[in-house]
Amino acid sequence: MWTVAKAFVTSVTAGLAALVITSTTPVAAGTLESVKQRGTVQCGVSEGLYGFSERNGQGEWSGFDVDFCRAVAGAIFNDPAKVTFVPLSAGERFEALRAGRIDLLSRNSTWTLEREAGHGLAFAGITYHDGQGFMVMRDLNVMSALELDRARVCVEAGTTSQLNVADFFAANSMTFEERAFPSAAAALEAFQSGQCNVLSKDHSALYAERLKLARPADAVVLPDIISKEPLGPVTRADDFAWFNVVKWVNFALVNAEELGIVAGNAGEAAGSRKPDVRRFAGAEGGLGRLLGLEGDWAIRAVRAGGNYAEIYERNVGVNSRLGIPRGLNQLWSMGGILYAPPLR
Repeated sequence: MWTVAKAFVTSVTAGLAALVITSTTPVAAGTLESVKQRGTVQCGVSEGLYGFSERNGQGEWSGFDVDFCRAVAGAIFNDPAKVTFVPLSAGERFEALRAGRIDLLSRNSTWTLEREAGHGLAFAGITYHDGQGFMVMRDLNVMSALELDRARVCVEAGTTSQLNVADFFAANSMTFEERAFPSAAAALEAFQSGQCNVLSKDHSALYAERLKLARPADAVVLPDIISKEPLGPVTRADDFAWFNVVKWVNFALVNAEELGIVAGNAGEAAGSRKPDVRRFAGAEGGLGRLLGLEGDWAIRAVRAGGNYAEIYERNVGVNSRLGIPRGLNQLWSMGGILYAPPLR
């Protein structure tokens, strides 16, 4: 009996010791290690969406989602240029991530249960609180989505937009004719050519697509929001350490805005007397090692392209081409719902 009891105690003690070691040992393997060895983050983005991910004639990428990828690269390498952008259609984006063609998906993708549990993926928080809407030509003479009975609706296949349209019309006892297309470009072209008289997708994306029309002023985005579309970066669910890196870069950008840390003053943060700013800068706390990163990883992320507000305003804010007010994407302390756990 004594021998059995002793063996049990020894087993439990060893298990607890292993648990302690696991919880305090810095991350060193998996996707993060592969990224470091490769020297670049492979980031999946859209094939071209104004304000979120677009490539100019010189092959240079810009946009809200693009800047998030650069923040991740900044946190890891202290160099926002160490990103390889991989343009992906809506239909291929998740499989590309699952297959390992990319390390991170930052492509205006809606967080849903089916996408996480069904595809073995993990959304690393919300970077943009959106909702689905409708765009119509002005000569249709409608002011509300409830006036769209018997409309011909263009949607992109393989998106939540396709499902939400069906739910909206059914819930409001209306009928519609769906026109589904394999890409955003094809759906927009169909809308512009009159194959359908309504285009439906995320509200932010409608503002972007409107700018691509030959005569943007001829189209109007209706005010109706018919769904919740929490957009955010995605990783594979089988690498929690990498998921944590991406998630906390997201949180760092939001916390930086709260703390008043911007790209221009990031280098001064380590000299602050405020404990929360010093932790953010890596001057105390040693939090970077828990992620397998350098102590100043959060400052590096901000230095790459700014805090959340800087990234938002530059790409999609009221003074950008899209002109979208912060709305729900304002900080929780400023009337929005943007909220991040503290770095401590």
